[in-house]
Amino acid sequence: MTIVKPSQLSSSSSSSPLCSLKGSLLTLAVLTFLSLFYLSLDSLRTSPPSPIVVGANHLPHTFAKEEDENYSDVYHSPDSFRSNYAEMEKRFKVYIYPDGDPNTFYQTPRKVTGKYASEGYFFKNIRESRFRTLDPEEADLFFVPVSPHKMRGKGTSYENMTVIVQTYVDGLIAKYPYWNRTLGADHFFVTCHDVGVRAFEGSPVMIKNTIRVVCSPSYNVGFIPHKDVALPQVLQPFALPAGGNDVENRTTLGFWAGHRNSKIRVVLARVWENDTELDISNNRINRATGHLLYQKRFYRTKFCICPGGSQVNSARITDSIHYGCVPVILSDYYDLPFNDILDWRKFAVVLRERDVYDLKQILKNITQSEFVSLHNNLVKVQKHFQWNSPPVKFDAFHMIMYELWLRHHVIKY
Repeated sequence: MTIVKPSQLSSSSSSSPLCSLKGSLLTLAVLTFLSLFYLSLDSLRTSPPSPIVVGANHLPHTFAKEEDENYSDVYHSPDSFRSNYAEMEKRFKVYIYPDGDPNTFYQTPRKVTGKYASEGYFFKNIRESRFRTLDPEEADLFFVPVSPHKMRGKGTSYENMTVIVQTYVDGLIAKYPYWNRTLGADHFFVTCHDVGVRAFEGSPVMIKNTIRVVCSPSYNVGFIPHKDVALPQVLQPFALPAGGNDVENRTTLGFWAGHRNSKIRVVLARVWENDTELDISNNRINRATGHLLYQKRFYRTKFCICPGGSQVNSARITDSIHYGCVPVILSDYYDLPFNDILDWRKFAVVLRERDVYDLKQILKNITQSEFVSLHNNLVKVQKHFQWNSPPVKFDAFHMIMYELWLRHHVIKY
């Protein structure tokens, strides 16, 4: 039997009001909780259902398939690309200056093949597209349609080209009011290969102010990535069909053949031309040895080496993409085409030029599963490096237009 001391009894008696208060507060809390619970249930019964975000797996089959095909993880931001691209298709308008003689060098390049195919296709496609407007007042951007390619074809010297381009641009500035509203910031020109780059050297306002869409986007010599656009150099028409889904046929580790017209190419040939696992030739493959041997090598190779030539760019990159051979970029200071849209490391191997000495080991360290992933992603982006006439959704023309759309917001005074 427990004996309670008087002092303990006294203490217990004095704490009873406190216990009573705690009990009351506890009861009040429980009642409040129950009231809120029933109110929540009632609001759920009377409120409209909340919107549900539906994943691609729950969408109708045809829509989900389109999403998977067009907006995969090869993009930095698939959702942004999807929404901005749709907005561009609805709203983007470009005015083409009509001045100049179409039979000379202003309105269109000589052809849409070879090194200047990208330039030629753009000139042709912009006129056929929904983006063209004949009303300059509704234009987002203004296209200055100068093709130095025709000047070169007529034997015009580089010095005379710069004078002709400068005179033409000065005439547009004097005749129309649109240039002076932004000092040319909402104007652009398109040119491929070194001919066009040199032809515009006599017009510093074009280089500094306008959007330059060029095939040699070297950002250590004046190219400004957030302003200018890298134009992919594509040698169309391709001699053979596109490659893809053929990894089992690709038994050669790496391939390159070409002229040694740059420091990196000289080093590449000197270090690796006698290697048994890398197929490296320091000269172009002689056509007399067989039909389309150069192109056929792409089908049998895992990684196609793409060193910069006289410029940072190389048409070999788009050849590699077309034939399903994972491109290995060996060129410093190169703003790769569509670099702010596509994640090149998902479908290419991007190296520094000094990595050429470790090239074979770098490629051998890429596992088969990693190579298969690169190859499969490469197939997904092939459509972005293909020119068509008339243009097709997501092709090279539309990707260039999308790049221009991203840059079209300028202040008009």
